[in-house]
Amino acid sequence: MSTHPAPPTDPDQDRAWRERLSPEQYQVTRRSATERPFSGKYWNHQDTGAYRCVCCGAPLFESDTKYDAGCGWPSFTAPAPGARVAEHVDRSHGMVRTEVRCANCEAHLGHVFPDGPGPTGLRYCINSASLDFEARTGEPPAAAPADADSR
Repeated sequence: MSTHPAPPTDPDQDRAWRERLSPEQYQVTRRSATERPFSGKYWNHQDTGAYRCVCCGAPLFESDTKYDAGCGWPSFTAPAPGARVAEHVDRSHGMVRTEVRCANCEAHLGHVFPDGPGPTGLRYCINSASLDFEARTGEPPAAAPADADSR
């Protein structure tokens, strides 16, 4: 995981985050780490529903904007309508990128890049560890791709 410091937090609040989150979720959301590509539980997730902030539960992205960018992280073309997603300049690691954070709790989510498909042209590259998923009720989970070797 690569990391750069998150906004300073109060020691009591930091302790509460450490108790509430898994070690990986804490490092990603509170310390701005990045999970390894193709390792997160949502990079290849195809169910229908909403992706929420793992820290505060705020709605962030919808499954209908998720696509396979081939990068190994969940990728979205846009935040959910009305989502409180904040963008900040990130100059860490000798480059300039646009960091994406939850505007409610300042959890680090990932980065947004101008190389996405469709009308937005954006790719929100988001760490699975920063997300929870809420399936849309009344709709069955998406079928897994057929395995050609199982014939």
